Amino acid sequence: MDKNDLLPIGELARRTGLAVSAIRFYEDKGLIAAYRTMGNQRRFLRSDIRRLSFILIAQKLGLGLAEIETELSKLPMGRTPSLSDWQKISRSMRTAIDEKIALLSLTRRKLDECIGCGCLSLQRCQLYNRDDRAGTRGAGPRFVLD
Repeated sequence: MDKNDLLPIGELARRTGLAVSAIRFYEDKGLIAAYRTMGNQRRFLRSDIRRLSFILIAQKLGLGLAEIETELSKLPMGRTPSLSDWQKISRSMRTAIDEKIALLSLTRRKLDECIGCGCLSLQRCQLYNRDDRAGTRGAGPRFVLD
């Protein structure tokens, strides 16, 4: 490994927009790994910029840290992931992302329908939930989760 391929934690923070404390957190979780200099300073691979960027995007998509950890475990440590490596993760995540998109779309549509009638309460709404029929189907937002 070339010494020029290693970044100090401050540079990694600058390149990713993350706080140094966040980088240490992800390191503690095993999502990235630091190399130590003779002076015990952390150095990170340039490819960790991509790993941290993936974490940020995955969190924005609503994935939990456990899901992110599972996906990142499929990437090689110690080398820059190849296109093939990223494609494996993409295929693995596609179904979960598609399900989240479908749920978001349904939720948006149901919100539009609910707000559109003006009552703002499915319990009182005579159009969608006359006599609180949804209550017989279980707890929670039945019109979205069923």
